[in-house]
Amino acid sequence: MIASALHQAAAILPTSIPSPSVGVIWLGPIPLRAYGIFMVLAMILATWITWSRYRAKGGEGEVVLDTVMWAIPFGIVGARLYHVVTTPTGFFGPGADPWAILRIWEGGLAIFGAIGFGTIGAIIGLRRAGQRIGPFADAVAPALLVAQALGRLGNYFNQELFGSPTTLPWGLEIDVNHLPPGYAEGTLFHPTFLYEALWNLSMAALIVFIGRKFALKSGQAMAMYLIAYPIGRIIMETMRLDAAREILGLRLNTWTSIFVLIGGIALFFIAAKVGAPSEISAAEREVYIEKVAKRNPKRAAELQEASDVTTVEEDLDTEAG
Repeated sequence: MIASALHQAAAILPTSIPSPSVGVIWLGPIPLRAYGIFMVLAMILATWITWSRYRAKGGEGEVVLDTVMWAIPFGIVGARLYHVVTTPTGFFGPGADPWAILRIWEGGLAIFGAIGFGTIGAIIGLRRAGQRIGPFADAVAPALLVAQALGRLGNYFNQELFGSPTTLPWGLEIDVNHLPPGYAEGTLFHPTFLYEALWNLSMAALIVFIGRKFALKSGQAMAMYLIAYPIGRIIMETMRLDAAREILGLRLNTWTSIFVLIGGIALFFIAAKVGAPSEISAAEREVYIEKVAKRNPKRAAELQEASDVTTVEEDLDTEAG
């Protein structure tokens, strides 16, 4: 009876993951590409999560919005530059189209470039706001992982960056136009986009859990991101079929992941030793309000009033404790 039920379930369950037949929707002459849509949604979601977490740390939500306006453009440029530099054959040389560098909606954004340049943009935004880097970095850490998980759906719609062949029931179907050379029609591949998305979401949840369970110092949540993501990426790089530059037998992204991982471990212990708080102090809020007052006195007065209320509530909580 049990065996019969299992056979019936097996007959109902899919034996593979189909790839989307369409990756572009046309609104008249305007193409809406799934890859670009998921990138935009990922940025919006990451901003909202960061805003919520930064506010919970005592910071102003406007700091997040101002910082994001610097970080996102820098991050996009960095993501594209890293991709172009590491895979130049698609953009330079005989038969290549250098103008394709600008067509980011077709795919080709590398997260490591986004992290590097996005950090530069975030630092500029935070310096202009007179705020510390650590609390913002800790707020954005799990948000990045959630955004990356959502962004991987863009790769799914583009039918790119999949893994080696597999006979597992969740093997990914790839249509003829996207099959790598040498593979027969109907071959199934590891859905590395799905593996990485699940890894990122689980690591985001882990970072949030650890942050609530333990009193982390400024920068430690970001350090955990710099540890967690590269571990998953190293695993994915061993499975991927797409061509990549190699150094000493390892893909370039694997080496980048190793260096980021080492940096994350170092940052975790350095942050613990420095011992700076991950929360934003009343003094830091005052600094931001003073900067806002120079360009918008009315808004600064509103922030000051809200800050005064928050300070009173904090004092009452302290006395009650």
